[in-house]
Amino acid sequence: MVKSTSVTRLDGLPLAASVDDESTERKLESHKKQAKLILKRLTPSSERQASIEAGDYSFHYVIDHGISYLCICDRSYPRKLAFSYLEELAVEFWGTYGEEALQPGLRPFAFVQFDIFMQKSKRVYNTPRANDNLDKLNTELKDVTRVMTKNIEDLLYRGDSLEKMSDLSSDLRFSSAKYKKAARRVNLEALWKQYGPVSIIVFLFVVLIYWRFFT
Repeated sequence: MVKSTSVTRLDGLPLAASVDDESTERKLESHKKQAKLILKRLTPSSERQASIEAGDYSFHYVIDHGISYLCICDRSYPRKLAFSYLEELAVEFWGTYGEEALQPGLRPFAFVQFDIFMQKSKRVYNTPRANDNLDKLNTELKDVTRVMTKNIEDLLYRGDSLEKMSDLSSDLRFSSAKYKKAARRVNLEALWKQYGPVSIIVFLFVVLIYWRFFT
């Protein structure tokens, strides 16, 4: 189940958060502290979406328009549902508040009224048949098998990064570009070896004919 949700700008300003009952607050006290530490790690170059496992719970986040949407879920809760839930929040929040949420000088939790939509969406996604009724939720599910997954200890206490996959992707793109250039060079060399001598002979023959009959 989705337990708790927060909406935070990447500069650290909290914009909205779900109003959780006392029981949930007590159970998630330490995890909410960890969530704040995770949010501090997020930057514009962080992975757009990722999952962080922490004991019986998992953190899932999505970044959109410089705003992070993070939820704490039971570890057994399907990731595709968690990300679908967060994507729905992101679309609704940006569609409702847009650039206003990025204005300087905003007070913390300036959009606390967004909790009404979060609670409504959470009830939908926490229904037992939510996983079977995804088509009825009118959301676009994306492949989550390649979403970055981290362990909370590695992230917070061993200095792991939420940006490594982005760096790896950049390295792979750079390596791919180098490979394409090298492949083109090899192909050109192969063509030259195959047709170069013949081309030279033909060229010399044409020059000889021209010199013999036209000069």
